[in-house]
Amino acid sequence: MTAAIRKSEFHGVLQRGCVWSRVAGEVARNIRSGTYSPGMRLPAASELAARFGVNRHTVRRAIGELAARGIVRVVQGSGTYVQEFALELMLGRRTRQSMSLRQAGLRGTLRVLDAVSMRASGQVAQALEVPPGRLVLRLQTLGVAQRQVLHVSERFFPLPRFAGLDQLVRSCGSITRALAELGVADYVRRDSRISAVLPSEHIAVLLRQAVRRPTLRVESVNEDLEHRPIEYAVAYFAGDRVGLRVRADE
Repeated sequence: MTAAIRKSEFHGVLQRGCVWSRVAGEVARNIRSGTYSPGMRLPAASELAARFGVNRHTVRRAIGELAARGIVRVVQGSGTYVQEFALELMLGRRTRQSMSLRQAGLRGTLRVLDAVSMRASGQVAQALEVPPGRLVLRLQTLGVAQRQVLHVSERFFPLPRFAGLDQLVRSCGSITRALAELGVADYVRRDSRISAVLPSEHIAVLLRQAVRRPTLRVESVNEDLEHRPIEYAVAYFAGDRVGLRVRADE
């Protein structure tokens, strides 16, 4: 894959979308493919402008968007560099983490560390709106992208509705696709609570970080389109690798 696209091709899309967004997408794809490796300095704005057939203002807007996503960092007086690894994930009513990863030019997967049926505690029962002691499926999962661990999570799903979900997640690496297999074609986030906490030793080991380095703890509830809770989750995100942006979706 070449770092540049033909000017004729690029000009052909000017009428079909936002130019700076398309420049940002192309640069992100170059980073994903290895054309621009972690820590590497990007070409100057003037060079990128000539390569894409746009003005420098458009390039600066595209670089600003990549910096906001945590894909690159701008060093005043030095240039723009590819982050060693940093990512911004979006939290919204309908936003999926896979969408944030795709926007960053990355592919991610969810690994199941453990799966067990258990009696719901008071907190889990309240979140899932089931009687305390009702059987639920607990999944312990690891979110990974580009060989980097992004988060560790504990997720609870009501039974018997989601029996077999663990096997589906193991095979496809996605909660969303696994839920679709069980009849939940769409769902939304009902609630999220975000806090900065120090991880337990177990969580720190899984995140490959020091115990004294804070994590971002996100407690959330997802519901189907009939407003029935389908998932209660507590996730710990590596604070030095992941930023969270909250968006109020329609």
